[in-house]
Amino acid sequence: MKRREFFTLLGSAVAWPLMAHAQQTVIPVIGYMDTASASTTADLVQTFRRGLSVAGFDDGRKVAIEYRWADGNYDKLPALATELVRRQVAVIATVNTPTILAAKAATQTIPIVFGVGVDPIKFGLVASLSHPGGNLTGVTQLNVEIEAKHVQLLHDLVPAATSMGLLINRASVAYSEAATETAQNSARVLGLRLLVLNASTESAIEAAFATLIEERAGSLLVSGDSFLVSKRNQLVALAAQHAVPALYHRREFTVIGGLMSYGPSLPEVYYQVGDYTGRILKGAKPADLPVQQSTKFELVINAKTAKALGIEIPISIQTLADEVIE
Repeated sequence: MKRREFFTLLGSAVAWPLMAHAQQTVIPVIGYMDTASASTTADLVQTFRRGLSVAGFDDGRKVAIEYRWADGNYDKLPALATELVRRQVAVIATVNTPTILAAKAATQTIPIVFGVGVDPIKFGLVASLSHPGGNLTGVTQLNVEIEAKHVQLLHDLVPAATSMGLLINRASVAYSEAATETAQNSARVLGLRLLVLNASTESAIEAAFATLIEERAGSLLVSGDSFLVSKRNQLVALAAQHAVPALYHRREFTVIGGLMSYGPSLPEVYYQVGDYTGRILKGAKPADLPVQQSTKFELVINAKTAKALGIEIPISIQTLADEVIE
């Protein structure tokens, strides 16, 4: 063997294990989008990661996650989605209606796993729940559908009230329109006047409460928009200040003094989104993964707040409660 051939062969022998090691350390990248901030959803993102780990993907070892936070500014979403598409992530995961619509507009090829509050068929996300048929699948939280239940619960809680406020964030166009339509239909059946209030900033929330008091609405329903969730301390404080009986979508409101909440278990939703994301990384196609529906809903009552408002919780509601905070 010639000297040059020997060193060429030796170099190849050394380079091969290094190349093999480099290939072994390449891990898939998930793009995670959220309308809120990292601090607002930290616990829920942990649940998402637990769902991923069930499929064998642990963040930092077998998968990397690139996070994109809108921090309540929904106008940023198209650019954030475009960034992830250019990054060529393996999957995009998201649990907010505006974020899902932005991701869908940005790509028709990268798999998208969603947790959505609107009807995914009506808004063109999937062809059907059992056979999504495209690059999207996930979980429907039924938030819009339970607006009718919210109206009924508030009416049962404050039966003397003839008008009810509904606080929405019109920056989330699809969700706010669908929630408003459902609530209006339910209020009409009960003979209630529904006062629709829009808020996408802290000052707008203050103004919405001023209008609510001026119009003498007897109660308030706060929609499940993530911006409004991020302002839960302000909302609960204003409801207490103005002695307004209010119903919220999430337990986080009731824990800090909100009167009552009813909605899907969000940890369950985030876990399912993580599980589906892991399955896709292992080779499953979104078109073949049926859209799941939330099965666990929580009714939580804050008895201390009810007493402060002079409200006696009806037995019919008490018996349905999953938790009563004393």
